[in-house]
Amino acid sequence: MYKRILVATDGSTLSKKAVRSAIDLAGAVGAELVALYVVPRYPTAYFEGGVTISSQDVARIEKQWADKGKAVVEAVKLAAQGEGIKARAVIASSDLVAESIINAAKKQKCDLVVMASHGRKGIKRVLLGSETQHVLTHSSVPVLVLR
Repeated sequence: MYKRILVATDGSTLSKKAVRSAIDLAGAVGAELVALYVVPRYPTAYFEGGVTISSQDVARIEKQWADKGKAVVEAVKLAAQGEGIKARAVIASSDLVAESIINAAKKQKCDLVVMASHGRKGIKRVLLGSETQHVLTHSSVPVLVLR
């Protein structure tokens, strides 16, 4: 069935449910688990012509975000390993979250992506976008969406 499952997480309560399901599924089918956290870049373009943010401040903030991401995926890895599942942690840095998930699934040779969806509809979905929808429509790897 599945040999390597990628679970995308941001550490939120909703994504923790997806992580739990991915760990359970990996254990049930004997698959390896790859935990992915995508670290966004600091949005300096929003402040052009207004507030000046030093490159040192941007670097410090991005490092904090990366450290948080490492902690999140390491916790997933340890939880999976605690249940006898082979697991690894992966960090990607990009503003293109969905593309990063798709690329990580290919690079890590995963045969399933597990991720959460807020299930937003209507104008909220249009305004906030949907990383999950993008992954669903552009991934060549099957995607399991949990709410």
